[in-house]
Amino acid sequence: MRILIILIYLSCVLVPVSAGTNPKAKHYDIVVYGATSAGVVAAHTAAKMGKSVVLIATDTHIGGLSSGGLGQTDIGNKFVIGGLSRDFYKRLGDIYGEEETWQFEPSAASKVFDDYINEANVPIIANKRIESISKENTTITSLILVNTFGSTRKKQEISGEVFLDCSYEGDLLAIAGVSYTVGREDNSVYKETYSGFHLPVYRKTSGYHQFPDNVSPYVVPGDSTSGLLWGIGDKEFVENGTGDKGVQAYNFRICLTDSVENMIPITKPENYDPKKYELLIRLFQAQPNDRKISSYFIWTKMPGRKTDVNNRGGFSTDMIGANHNWPEASFEERKSIFEDHLDYTKGLLYFYVSDERVPQELRDFVSKWGYPKDEYVDNNNFTPQLYIREGRRMIGEYVMTEHNVTGRQIVNDPIGMAAYNMDSHNVNRLVVDGMVKNEGNVEIGGFKPYPVSYKSITPKRSECTNLLVPVSLSSSHIAFGSIRMEPVFMLLGESAAVAAAQAIDEDAAVQNINYPTLKKTLLEKGQILKYQKPE
Repeated sequence: MRILIILIYLSCVLVPVSAGTNPKAKHYDIVVYGATSAGVVAAHTAAKMGKSVVLIATDTHIGGLSSGGLGQTDIGNKFVIGGLSRDFYKRLGDIYGEEETWQFEPSAASKVFDDYINEANVPIIANKRIESISKENTTITSLILVNTFGSTRKKQEISGEVFLDCSYEGDLLAIAGVSYTVGREDNSVYKETYSGFHLPVYRKTSGYHQFPDNVSPYVVPGDSTSGLLWGIGDKEFVENGTGDKGVQAYNFRICLTDSVENMIPITKPENYDPKKYELLIRLFQAQPNDRKISSYFIWTKMPGRKTDVNNRGGFSTDMIGANHNWPEASFEERKSIFEDHLDYTKGLLYFYVSDERVPQELRDFVSKWGYPKDEYVDNNNFTPQLYIREGRRMIGEYVMTEHNVTGRQIVNDPIGMAAYNMDSHNVNRLVVDGMVKNEGNVEIGGFKPYPVSYKSITPKRSECTNLLVPVSLSSSHIAFGSIRMEPVFMLLGESAAVAAAQAIDEDAAVQNINYPTLKKTLLEKGQILKYQKPE
């Protein structure tokens, strides 16, 4: 097990200790870092509660994955989604003339998020990242912001009473000296079953996120001296449940259209390399009778003759193994990883429409689709949001684990409900007994919705007392795979904002606020804190 915990080192090196806040710093009651769906909802909530608030975005995209192509909402049980999170899907319903909708176009989601920002008059600072913070003992006093890319000479200081880290990566919590982990815990850490390395049966497995047996990983089939094909790593097979720093694969949720009038055709992208898709050809050859698009993509139809295309099968949109450094990478390194994923994804689509080795049925199907002219018009009609399925995870006052997900442990301080399967995408593509196999996919369900603890969004009180973390919350890898759904991030963002406002009103550390008061406010706002089976 290799768990990265940031302790005294960051406190001493990365966090400058200030004797007081710079009087020239712009001051807000609540500072929200990360313009994800959770960040937008949190900022809106704080402003509506009468607090001054600012939303800091590392780029210009607002809404994270919910406006970044994830139009097929993953939730498991929508009846436990309340508050502003439920309002989001009702507002989308208004756009489409329905009571509510959980399938939508990216532009529709962007409109709703823009409405939230405008209705609450939330100021946004865009294209900025945190360079450093000032901290007095366990209290963050201010952030020093610089341009995300380019010159960092012009700096901006923002001070606040309470800070919310709503980023997918947990960048603020890390630089604040809060403990966290990256990767997969060993099963022994929390006495779990499904964390860590996971490849329980590698023989006679095919189709769903896996290669069938006997697909050679070598450039020359069967010849290990010829080298590995693109996309296969050097990870060795180890005992199931063994912890490591592997991160489940990222991808883009792709919005395409089959409307000729609204279509930009799929063309050869820059840096196109057909060798990246040689494993896909071998998968076609290993499955000669499987020519359904659903064996290679989740190709979900959205309103407006559009799609939400997601990963499925042994070789698809997930760029397995290419993202392991992302959570702790610099922004320059992340930009490079992002561009690698972009090249891979656009290249994959072009490969399907252009390469004669692709089965005709599949080539004909994908050729009917193209990039929509009316989506992402300021980003070459392709989403600017990479699907960061998992970044850092805080180690806070309480760690959500598999035992919470399955109902064996129930928290007594809920701030919202989660309801999805324990769902981790593959982490590695490796060689097992001379065959290529994907490793890390876990999909375990069959349990009821369960509550998420308030203490799981609070750091250890010895580390920071005015920070809340509703996205990169305190959770094991496998529990995070269930919690990490956009509707849950939104409801946790709202609950975090309510708690932040209460901490200010009570002049208390976030760990010390009165929970019955918080619970009462959340229920008044329509949050659902206990599962009741619908009649």
